[in-house]
Amino acid sequence: MSGAMEKLRAAIAGGGGDYWLRDARAPAALLAADAPGPVDAQGLTRVDLLVAQGRIAAIAPAGTATEGPSLEGGQVWPGPVDGHTHLDKGHILPRRANPTGDFAGAINAAAADRAGWTDADIEARFEWSLRAAHAHGTVAIRTHLESYAPRDPASWRVFRTLRDRWAGRITLQASSIAPLDRFQGEDGQILADLVADSGAVLGMVTRLTGGVHDAMPAEFQPMLDRFFALAEARGLDLDLHVDESGEAGARALREIAATALRRGFKGRIQCGHCCSLSIQPEEFAQETIKLCAEAGIAIIVLPMCNMYLQDRVAGRTPRWRGVTLVHEMRAAGIPVSVASDNTRDPFYAYGDMDMVEVYREATRILHLDHPFAEWPRAATATPAAALGLSDAGWLRVGAPADLLLFRARGMTEFLSRPQSDRVVLRNGRVLAAELPDWRDLDAVLGTGPG
Repeated sequence: MSGAMEKLRAAIAGGGGDYWLRDARAPAALLAADAPGPVDAQGLTRVDLLVAQGRIAAIAPAGTATEGPSLEGGQVWPGPVDGHTHLDKGHILPRRANPTGDFAGAINAAAADRAGWTDADIEARFEWSLRAAHAHGTVAIRTHLESYAPRDPASWRVFRTLRDRWAGRITLQASSIAPLDRFQGEDGQILADLVADSGAVLGMVTRLTGGVHDAMPAEFQPMLDRFFALAEARGLDLDLHVDESGEAGARALREIAATALRRGFKGRIQCGHCCSLSIQPEEFAQETIKLCAEAGIAIIVLPMCNMYLQDRVAGRTPRWRGVTLVHEMRAAGIPVSVASDNTRDPFYAYGDMDMVEVYREATRILHLDHPFAEWPRAATATPAAALGLSDAGWLRVGAPADLLLFRARGMTEFLSRPQSDRVVLRNGRVLAAELPDWRDLDAVLGTGPG
């Protein structure tokens, strides 16, 4: 950590109860109220922020406070929200590589590894990821849980244990993940009941068992209606993996929106990936976006994983980024978030549960700049709303002082380095958590460097 950030950390840690954070730059888009002063060309405004009894007590123009630790123009952000992850699948790559690096290879490798999972194995990898996310400053996570065996739901047992263990540190939500056809018949009812009993979200992927995201089968719509009916009967929200390919026949997003409108679905719907929309004819893409906006669907994109996984052909340079039409969606009023997705597994070989990295790379991949405008919300307030978390993702008077403090001043400084010297505050206090060591996980799992 830089000397300046060590000094800031020490000043906050030794400052007693209530204190001012002076001379900070805040993204105006993350202020729940109007900016207290001028907003610069990069969307930042200079503020003094009062922390009292673990909450944000005031956000005032810079220069208001006469004492307290100074950020010297560095940035302050609310703790980020990671709305789409796979914590039960994380970190299996050292023992189960993807031989081809593509989507089909990932499905096969993950299925082969899943056959040997135990509760202890899942818990070790799951909790390691939570420790990393916590140290990076993430305040809430939704994870998709492998749900192919609803009669022996190992991932769900571990989730419930860790949700309770981590309460007060990370708000942890879960969604099921299984191919759409798995929700037909008795197993579909058992799975939906398991989700409901766990206080979770009903989720699926819009492909069938053994397949990839390509042309929709003839029975797709009856299966989709059955899936919606399971959720409606139990009052469940939905979180779906949709059209994760570059195949023009992958057109499930439109049908999901149309079905939600036709049925008058009352719950929240979040759709992830939606990659194939970017290669569809313009008229079809615009119709799909319009329907999603009318249905109130939130979209969450996973730019690091999809750019890694999509359009991968051996010996050929990729021509396509594998991401969806985020600018067109936001212009239509659709909430758009970014998230980690997979970490160190056959679907994505990298990642560390760091939402600052996710936002940085998303900005580069998706052009979330010129202007930055409201895009900082994509890692904070927007996923918080999609997950139903009213007290997260904003710099708001009265909200918990769960904050990230950075030395970086402007957005170009912020996005040019990993910000590994950030100071993380929880309830206004310096978080002492350290990033977990890869070697510790290797020792538990019996793996080597990946």
